[in-house]
Amino acid sequence: MALLEVNGIGKSFGATKVLRDISFDLAEGEALAIIGSSGSGKTTLLRCLNFLETADTGSITVAGETLWSAADTKTQSEEAIRKKRLHFGLVFQSFNLFPQYTALQNVMLAGQLLAKERPDYKQNRRQILADIETQAKALLAQMGLSDRENHYPHQLSGGQQQRVAIARALALHPDILCFDEPTSALDPELTGEVLRVLRELAEHKTTMIIVTHEMKFARDAADRILFMDGGVVVEQGDAKELIDHPKEERTRQFLASYGK
Repeated sequence: MALLEVNGIGKSFGATKVLRDISFDLAEGEALAIIGSSGSGKTTLLRCLNFLETADTGSITVAGETLWSAADTKTQSEEAIRKKRLHFGLVFQSFNLFPQYTALQNVMLAGQLLAKERPDYKQNRRQILADIETQAKALLAQMGLSDRENHYPHQLSGGQQQRVAIARALALHPDILCFDEPTSALDPELTGEVLRVLRELAEHKTTMIIVTHEMKFARDAADRILFMDGGVVVEQGDAKELIDHPKEERTRQFLASYGK
């Protein structure tokens, strides 16, 4: 059984159809790269998966549970959607760190807020918060940022900020980690820092969806690629096979513009 099943997702903004009948599966431990020209619907798809946008049609299923269905109003309440967002971790292209908090505090914040909902929170508050801090420190160490945990975002480079954002997303142990063009705001040197982290996550079989313009990274680090154009899935398949031997003419045109 696939960990994630996306079936028939459609989304319009007014008269503009942005997504048309998008369907794909994602296995546990698999890295899926989504590629395509700007305006092809990649980010809107990611936002629909994370319930930041509401699709008009289709369904989203994780581990056999239908989290959202256009045909079932019970899956669409705001309270239900807040809980279902926890299945996904989203890393934005613009970092979205809280400027008033240190790197460590940024990574700890969501866990601290969720901990307050635990029935044993008042009784075990000190230990719960200590555990959250220990985990956050370990995640920053994994990102190579142990010496930056008390720095504020403005004291960090763009690559360091993005790695803090990745640690923050990992802190809630999401089933699926999503990246929306995580290197688009970075210069080439800093891009390399973030791509190294993504490659390490892929090697450790982190289940990921990565919207990216980095074709070499998509080919080498992803298991599968999904190519979108005009709001539809033009082609999907094994990463190396799709990049090296695309079947569809539109895919070939797109890859030629990037020089693969």
